[in-house]
Amino acid sequence: MYKVLIIAGPTAVGKTNLSIKLAKQFNGEIISGDSMQIYRNLNIGTAKVTEKEKQGIKHHLINIKNVEETYSASDFVSDAKKLIKEISNKNKLPIIVGGTGFYLQSLVDGFNFGAGSSVDNSLRTLMHKKAFKNGKYALWKELDLIDHDAAINIPVNNERRIIRALEFYKQTGEKFSAQSDSYDNEIDSYIIALNTNRALLYDRINKRVDLMFDEGLLEENKWLYQHGGLSLPACKGIGYKEFNEYFNGNMLISDVKDLIKKNSRHYAKRQLTWFRNKMDVTWYDILSDNHQIDAIKKDIIKWEKSY
Repeated sequence: MYKVLIIAGPTAVGKTNLSIKLAKQFNGEIISGDSMQIYRNLNIGTAKVTEKEKQGIKHHLINIKNVEETYSASDFVSDAKKLIKEISNKNKLPIIVGGTGFYLQSLVDGFNFGAGSSVDNSLRTLMHKKAFKNGKYALWKELDLIDHDAAINIPVNNERRIIRALEFYKQTGEKFSAQSDSYDNEIDSYIIALNTNRALLYDRINKRVDLMFDEGLLEENKWLYQHGGLSLPACKGIGYKEFNEYFNGNMLISDVKDLIKKNSRHYAKRQLTWFRNKMDVTWYDILSDNHQIDAIKKDIIKWEKSY
């Protein structure tokens, strides 16, 4: 089993800076969990970490695709699993950083994108209720009776993974432990989710967009438009798709900027909803309270010492 630290949250909430600090303290390497930072030549609109910002920390899954290429959640899970194993075998801590909720959930919940990989939310909700009513041990005991090999590899207090193993059995009739890669690539994750008050977050988003334009976002989009524009997979992201009407002569650049800000704020809201409803996370606000960083470090140390 591999320990994996995950830093999630909406855009402009401080994930990158925190990840560098934690990677330096906990001997980590960073894996990008962002669906847009995979693309070469798109640096400004994706808020891609710079070489200076990296401070010598090794980063993965950045600049791995050309703008005409596609990349899916399945690709991310496959690549991330390999990297987690490689980084862990160097006695370093894999740290996944990003705001693409489906990528992170797919990895953490063990989606295999094949037979039996569908998610039955009603079944999952029922098992969560059972754990709340009868305790996590009762749920773990249920798994132990049907799949002892899986149960002995899952801590009693790890409700999410117990439910995942039970879910797999109930959906497929097969033991979770019988999967060829079920434990070779199994992870024990601690998910830090960053948030702050909405007014501050939206102000940071607006200022980030202004800075992107100052740094050359228009020129970056001119390059993208010349290479195919909206026909490219890379042009579906916020900060790029909004320029189409401008290049067609139907929108002022000031309106493009306002639209990017609006879409970014709406996206941040969707990201927060995703992490609240679909993943087991621990929330922190490092923008309003600097002491939260110390709390995060203490919680990581406690988690690293756990099973």
